[in-house]
Amino acid sequence: FWDFLILFFCLPVVIFNEITKKRLLGDVSCRIVPFMEVSSLGVTTFSLCALGIDRFHAATSPQASTRPIEQCQSIIAKLAVIWVGSMTLSVPEILLWQLAQDTSPVSGMMTEYCTMKPASNLPESVYSLVLTYQNARMWWYFGCYFCLPILFTISCQLVTRRIRSTEKKSECRGTKHSQCESHLNCTIIALTIIYGLCTTPENVCNIVVAYMSPDMSKRTLDLLNLINQFFLFFKCSVTPVLLLCLCRPLGQAFMDCCCCCCEGCGPDTASSEDSADSKLKTEMSSSIFFDKPRETPPPLLALGTPC
Repeated sequence: FWDFLILFFCLPVVIFNEITKKRLLGDVSCRIVPFMEVSSLGVTTFSLCALGIDRFHAATSPQASTRPIEQCQSIIAKLAVIWVGSMTLSVPEILLWQLAQDTSPVSGMMTEYCTMKPASNLPESVYSLVLTYQNARMWWYFGCYFCLPILFTISCQLVTRRIRSTEKKSECRGTKHSQCESHLNCTIIALTIIYGLCTTPENVCNIVVAYMSPDMSKRTLDLLNLINQFFLFFKCSVTPVLLLCLCRPLGQAFMDCCCCCCEGCGPDTASSEDSADSKLKTEMSSSIFFDKPRETPPPLLALGTPC
């Protein structure tokens, strides 16, 4: 959902600015777009960490095949912590950016752009905090939004593989269960790889700009910033598709929801048996967020939307 917000709001603003050299929504977009983009990095970072912890718990659980279903309230609470924490850490972006105007040396027209400069009318304590954030922003990006999810995922995967190798012959580690767990681990690894590849250019550019900005022209800096933003847009486009393709229960639920909405939720007796079979398979397979018991098939539940 947050990836959708980035593509729906930030992408049109960036494209409009590049075409017209005017900032859509003015100073508001200069503050909201960086805030949403940094929040997106935080949501992805902490979600990958949460998924790594979930896979670790699944590997260390003494009875993984009979692990109870996690309640919806618990999952919503975890998502709320991830979202609120990410948005809280991104609040300095709102105070750091502001709209500026300059005359283009090529066309001679007045152009609008966003500059990283705290407003002078801020309270002294807040102004000093924003300046501190600006000075440490590069390494904060690199440490929290790049190193943390990658190192956390690698550590959880190594520990999980070691535990599974020692308990390979355990009775609770059936062949089908091990395949499902391995598939979910591959999904998390794929999400981490996509995230790492898409955020590497931005971190490299931040380090280069921090030490070579006096020798670089404004046009070069704007081009690097544009490349970084489109890498973020690419990540937001690929991640949901990758998740739907690799996580089969989630993809099946998404397809069932889309088919139900396209058909107008009309009853179809011919497809009722196929729908029941697909629901049973989905219920028996493992989810990326929690593990469901596999000893006895649970009752069939509505999947996707109430329809």
